[in-house]
Amino acid sequence: MGAQRIEVAHTQYYGWALRNRAALLPSREQARAAHEAIGQARERHSEHIAIDYVAPDYLGRYPKPCMNGWGQRSMNVAPDGTALPCHAAATIPGLVFWNVRQRPLAEIWQASPAFEAYRGTDWMRKPCVSCPRRETDFGGCRCQALAITGDARNTDPVCHLSEHRHLIDAMLSEPAQPILQRGHP
Repeated sequence: MGAQRIEVAHTQYYGWALRNRAALLPSREQARAAHEAIGQARERHSEHIAIDYVAPDYLGRYPKPCMNGWGQRSMNVAPDGTALPCHAAATIPGLVFWNVRQRPLAEIWQASPAFEAYRGTDWMRKPCVSCPRRETDFGGCRCQALAITGDARNTDPVCHLSEHRHLIDAMLSEPAQPILQRGHP
């Protein structure tokens, strides 16, 4: 098909996937097997295609940088023209999103309140504000912090330094559950 890059990613736990996390989250052994399989595929196909792998962040010590830094490298535009710093940013209450039908992309990128909300490091709280990784992982995922801790400004609870890491550890100890249908308890 002519693809030059493929990304193999584990589920991000928002919305329906968060409700079904216990059924979707791989075990450490499954994640290790996936990592090894991707490594083998990279070796076999390296001349033809780049293969990216996004490991399940719940199993890590540090969070992944949200979109490689909120509002620093990526912009998503929804079908209605709303410009988003990440695909799930609209789940964060209180953010003001500008629309490409009313404003130029450059203006949105440079000055949109939603893009400025978590860009850089000035917004950070402890432990992120003094962490040497603050410009590497940028405090992790804002949507994940919101979904799990109730506040998008908190350190991503995946981080072992987060005061909320115990919530991730509790989720990891949950037994697998059947998948719930959308809209049903």
